[in-house]
Amino acid sequence: MQTILGSGGAIGSPLAKELKTYDQHIRLAARKPKKVNPDDELVIADLTNSHETEKAVAGSSTVYLCVGLPYNIKIWQKQWPIIMENTINACIKHRAKLVFIDNVYMYATSSLTHMTEESIMAPQSKKGKVRKQLIEMLFEAIKKQNLQACVARSADFYGPGIKNSILLELVVNNVKAGKTALWQRSKHKIHSFTYTPDAAKAIAILGNRPEALGKVWHLPTSKEQLIGQNWIDLIAQGLNKKPKVFVLPAWLLKIMGIFVPLMREIAEMSYQYRYDYFFDSSMFENTFGFKPTSADQAIHEIILADAPKH
Repeated sequence: MQTILGSGGAIGSPLAKELKTYDQHIRLAARKPKKVNPDDELVIADLTNSHETEKAVAGSSTVYLCVGLPYNIKIWQKQWPIIMENTINACIKHRAKLVFIDNVYMYATSSLTHMTEESIMAPQSKKGKVRKQLIEMLFEAIKKQNLQACVARSADFYGPGIKNSILLELVVNNVKAGKTALWQRSKHKIHSFTYTPDAAKAIAILGNRPEALGKVWHLPTSKEQLIGQNWIDLIAQGLNKKPKVFVLPAWLLKIMGIFVPLMREIAEMSYQYRYDYFFDSSMFENTFGFKPTSADQAIHEIILADAPKH
């Protein structure tokens, strides 16, 4: 049996579908789990509760930790370490492999121009410090407690039906409505995005290949070095709209953050748009023979998935 902890997030649904290739018994655990496949087993679990986490993990061969906590630093600081500790302990007790779905927040700004699995961890944000703490907890358990685990790390997600994707919220939805697309800091910097259907396939591979254990893996991401303006143009072209863009400068993000809590959280991470942000997934692609979806194909699929059904 393979279990997804935090099954309601951006990656939970496509991952549940992909895992059927490897195992017919899929368990989805969350506060309010919903079936993806008709025969999914649902477990209601608060992962900050050790007993409920252990119940969710029991009987699993592989566990995927892909919780999507609210984008709030206080919640992250309070809940993430507890969730990681509970998950590690449950996986060790029940001898389950663990795949942790991670992001790039812990990387040093000097690494953003070419991120690899060997990039320096020196976060400049509070959220990045939380992510670094989680990675250190995981590898400490691998080293000292014989935890069987690996890390599946991605750039910013985009894909069909994702509600919390910045690219979809600020660009796709605005362009679709005939409004001006919004971009952060600079539209002239490279920015990689990881396509969720590719990520789901790759995470399922990592959970079912023994050679993946003990390592950090960058999930497959197109090597196209597209700048912000390129993304806006591609999306506008796909929607048959005129590309209009307004770049949100740092000072405006800070002011907006005073009135809109989410914008305050986004402002903290906006430094990632100040630099070229290139995510290299060569190790995964070469090891597992995987070719990522191109940006234009991904955008076509996103627009198609969201088109009105007749």
